[in-house]
Amino acid sequence: MEVTGKIKVVNPEQQVSASFRKREVVVTTEEQYPQHIMIEFTQDKCDLLSNYNIGEAVKVSINLRGREWVNPQGETRYFNSIQGWRIERLAAEAPAAPAPMPSAQAFAPATNLNEDEPDDLPF
Repeated sequence: MEVTGKIKVVNPEQQVSASFRKREVVVTTEEQYPQHIMIEFTQDKCDLLSNYNIGEAVKVSINLRGREWVNPQGETRYFNSIQGWRIERLAAEAPAAPAPMPSAQAFAPATNLNEDEPDDLPF
């Protein structure tokens, strides 16, 4: 799956435990009702965010993760996370200029006209 939008926040890296680190980025989608999507990068993928700044348009490849947790009272809870594994800049899209129309002098006059052929055009 992919999320596209502009970077709103890039959080600093968090060392959660001796062997686990994560870094979060918030991407704001560009649609009628923009969404602020927090995406988590973990372990060696944290380094991918080092070259990105707030305001940049990006496309982030993600995986949805879900897990179950049973608390000490025996109640089951469910948690979801969005985990990023690739991020890339979107090129600034400039409106494409139409190709210029060649001038009339660029075309040679027709020389293969035959007056004897029937004119079957309906107009």
